[in-house]
Amino acid sequence: MTPSTAFVLPVPVGSVLSRLPAYPGSFLLVTALNQVLAKELPADVRQYLLGKKLRIHVTDARLTFDFTCTGVRFVASTKQDVTDLTISANAQDFLRLAQRQEDPDTLFFNRRLSMEGDTELGLVVKNAIDALELPVLDLKQWTPDKVLARFLPRKRTTE
Repeated sequence: MTPSTAFVLPVPVGSVLSRLPAYPGSFLLVTALNQVLAKELPADVRQYLLGKKLRIHVTDARLTFDFTCTGVRFVASTKQDVTDLTISANAQDFLRLAQRQEDPDTLFFNRRLSMEGDTELGLVVKNAIDALELPVLDLKQWTPDKVLARFLPRKRTTE
């Protein structure tokens, strides 16, 4: 997909989303990061991230998710005035990264992904994530019926 055909949320949608409180979104993001990423990071990377103020900025949705690392897990925080690293892209590009349909280097060199702040920290994060065998985000797992099935008791069959 070329940048000219990339989907971008309409401005009115971003305007509405930007009015949402930031902390609940940050909490949801760190919950996902802790489930998928935190336990997979090498100890030296977790130590390097210790106390760092991180932000994910979804440009077209006008949403920011701020969080820190305790060295063991990620913790949501309220919006920070200053961060050590901010990673920005539009919603579709973040989704394509999670689905392993795009490479972060390609997005970066096409100016669709940006990192601001501590350059070394950005490289450590990028290289650590690239080195991991993370599950691909499969949106089919998140249809309402599949989400509900995870919470409903399973019927036992007897033969």
